[in-house]
Amino acid sequence: MSDPLLDIEDLKIYYPKYKGLFRTLDYWVKAVDGVSLRVRKGSVLGLVGESGCGKTTTGKAVIGLLPVTSGSIRFKGKDVSRSGEGGRLTNASEIQIIFQDPYASLNPKMRIGGIIAEAVVVRHPEWTKQEVSRRTVELLEMVGLHAGDEEKYSHEFSGGQRQRIGIARAIAVEPELIICDEPVSALDVSVQAGIINLLMDLRQKNGLTYLIIAHDLSVVRYISDEVAIMYLGKIVENGTRDEIFAKPLHPYTVSLLSAVPEIRPADSRKRIILEGDVPSPVHRPPGCAFHPRCPKRFDPCDKEIPPLKDVTPGHSTACWLYK
Repeated sequence: MSDPLLDIEDLKIYYPKYKGLFRTLDYWVKAVDGVSLRVRKGSVLGLVGESGCGKTTTGKAVIGLLPVTSGSIRFKGKDVSRSGEGGRLTNASEIQIIFQDPYASLNPKMRIGGIIAEAVVVRHPEWTKQEVSRRTVELLEMVGLHAGDEEKYSHEFSGGQRQRIGIARAIAVEPELIICDEPVSALDVSVQAGIINLLMDLRQKNGLTYLIIAHDLSVVRYISDEVAIMYLGKIVENGTRDEIFAKPLHPYTVSLLSAVPEIRPADSRKRIILEGDVPSPVHRPPGCAFHPRCPKRFDPCDKEIPPLKDVTPGHSTACWLYK
């Protein structure tokens, strides 16, 4: 198998919290605590977890928007985790991000044509104004909008249309990897399918690779080739989409899948209601972070952190049930 396009190894992102007049260190917030992921070129990896688990923090670190405490992020074999602002800008044409809120990510004072044209110029600074304008119109039409839309402002579009504009801006620099941070969660259900299908079409036409950050397992099941389940800063299970959805291993994954609405026989998977809330990353439980809510916890769970290991080839989990 070829080397992954994106290789994240033991990524840790900690935030110091200080107290007192002299700002002495009080504690560390472990937002991401030893995450390892690999994304093959041309594939789609779905990163799934509840709000606050660290998945968006991971995505922002990949593109260079957040500093890395330790570990490495390798893109095409090059470590980009400590490349700084200059390095981030160098990688901007190869890695792009689509944000959750399409309105907040667009400059309300600029026309849509100008927003997309800026990205085109980054990729092709040698082009004439006519060439940039022609490519801008081409991108608008590629995402399902019209040539005349380039003269409008972002407030003149619906949420789904604004997300299409964000996608057009992202692909304008012809990236290899796009991080999609909850790309449809802020949209009406009736609009979500159109955006997902657009992402799939662009993947086929442009050979794109996606890291999809989501909490909606229905979206992940439709669009992803591989899935990683994240809980409180750690990966607790990963594998192919079919393996994760057909034979989930970790009790947390099982509980997530039990909540996915489906048309199915009455005797199939029952809904599992977890106890309590997600613990704070400030005061992590000892041992496995999921054990206070786990219906299958037993003796070692509250004492030792389980390593992420393969149970079957390519399907791994961090759980003491699988010694």
